[in-house]
Amino acid sequence: MENCLFCKIAAGIIPSTKVYEDDLILAFRDIAPMAPTHILVIPKTHIPSVDGITAENSAVVAHIFATIPAIAREEGLVNGYRVVSNCGSDAGQTVQHLHFHILGGKQLTLEMA
Repeated sequence: MENCLFCKIAAGIIPSTKVYEDDLILAFRDIAPMAPTHILVIPKTHIPSVDGITAENSAVVAHIFATIPAIAREEGLVNGYRVVSNCGSDAGQTVQHLHFHILGGKQLTLEMA
């Protein structure tokens, strides 16, 4: 999508601090980290949110989840990590492009907003 921030990052138009990339997905450091390790993992194709996952595009989501443990290991998240995806404005989704947050590097609390 033309005005999508994460599409522009995936296309290399907007720079990011990449930690992983392949033909289907990109992982990069969040610019406003909520934990010592805070990485966003996105599909390179535009999917607006979890609500936009279909039978036709679900393979890229499966690939993301198959890759997340390798990214976590590479980042040294040996004591655990959290994977979060916000869906819609009430959940706090600010960029309308499917993304998964990998959070770790400290003891995370169970508090929910």
